[in-house]
Amino acid sequence: MNPSARTAPQGPSAAFIIASWVALLAGMAAYNIGLWNAQMVLNEKGYYFTVLMYGLFSAVSVQKSVRDRQDGINVTNIYYGLSWFSTVLAISLLAVGLWNATLTASEKGFYAMSFLLSLFAAIAVQKNTRDTQGLARPNREEPLA
Repeated sequence: MNPSARTAPQGPSAAFIIASWVALLAGMAAYNIGLWNAQMVLNEKGYYFTVLMYGLFSAVSVQKSVRDRQDGINVTNIYYGLSWFSTVLAISLLAVGLWNATLTASEKGFYAMSFLLSLFAAIAVQKNTRDTQGLARPNREEPLA
């Protein structure tokens, strides 16, 4: 086969799609079950929940803006920078919160790892969704989500 010949684009495998969703749901569920059972005041639980939601949104924004740029879709520098800044800020907010929390080291590690698993999985789910939609509509005018 000619190495320069282009093959038709293939989407993510069903196994990768399922694994990404399982990782996202497992990370979010573990984090939120940990919050539910934690001996924290309600406003502290709200802080950690908000940081998770902000982190998920910002991670998806980074993935989308990076992918848009790769696909030649215009992304303003301010949105691109803001997406990255928001992701770093969400991770920093969690780190500062955990550093100052009166939790055991294992609890802090649990929240940090379930948070990072959730962020990574959200990026993978967004990528899979975009790849799958791109294959379904190859002749599109509008950008994908």
